Amino acid sequence: MSVIEAIVLGIIQGLTEFLPVSSSGHLELTKAILGDTSVPQESLTFTVVLHFATALSTLVIFRNEVLEILKGLFQFKWNNQTKFSLKIIISMIPAVIVGLLFEEQLASFFGGQILLVGVMLLLTSVLLQLADKAKHTNKKVSFSNAVIIGVSQAIAMLPGISRSGATISTSVLLGVDRTKAARFSFLMVVPLIFGKIGKDLLSGDLNFNTSELTAVIVGFIAAFLAGVLACKWMIALVKKSKLLYFSIYCAVVGFLAICYALFIA
Repeated sequence: MSVIEAIVLGIIQGLTEFLPVSSSGHLELTKAILGDTSVPQESLTFTVVLHFATALSTLVIFRNEVLEILKGLFQFKWNNQTKFSLKIIISMIPAVIVGLLFEEQLASFFGGQILLVGVMLLLTSVLLQLADKAKHTNKKVSFSNAVIIGVSQAIAMLPGISRSGATISTSVLLGVDRTKAARFSFLMVVPLIFGKIGKDLLSGDLNFNTSELTAVIVGFIAAFLAGVLACKWMIALVKKSKLLYFSIYCAVVGFLAICYALFIA
């Protein structure tokens, strides 16, 4: 992988992580277009590194809220911060279970499965369209909501299903306020990403050739900077815009991906 390809992939990851259009799906499509020949494990590892960069960008944007949550936890009281943290933990459980039990199967999906990506993008489009019709409310995420949203996040581990799209849409369909849904969606994935990186570091799965190291670092930086910009933009966008626009976009890209897989690849 060249440095230019790493920059392109990093920017795409940073921009699409926070938009409900599937960052993993776009990465797989881009790698296919660029002619990436990485084996599934190498492809998945690079994807995880880029997700790690956007997780850091999330912490930068929500640093004040994260600090408030940590302060609340260390007070050892049943306060709003403690409740929010517990909801985040609950939402992580389904994805942790799926990730541990089906790790090899998930890895195989990140090796140029363009047809799968296309179909999942169409599914994301339908989900976003349904959420777009939901009523606006001021409801917060409840504990039961956290469980259901967590299941959506687990399903969104498949490339082509937008994680933010699935979790935000599920929250909205459950009656949660759109801004609160976006905030919960962005924060709930951070512990999972850091946990995945820690697991891979301990197991030795993150192995790069010396010649690939520069590209990985450059891709990481590109994803982080693009993520900071995209996160700020998305927070403002969720308050004003409709999910229908993203639904149409996912439908178009999904259709093109299916055509590419069937007639070109």
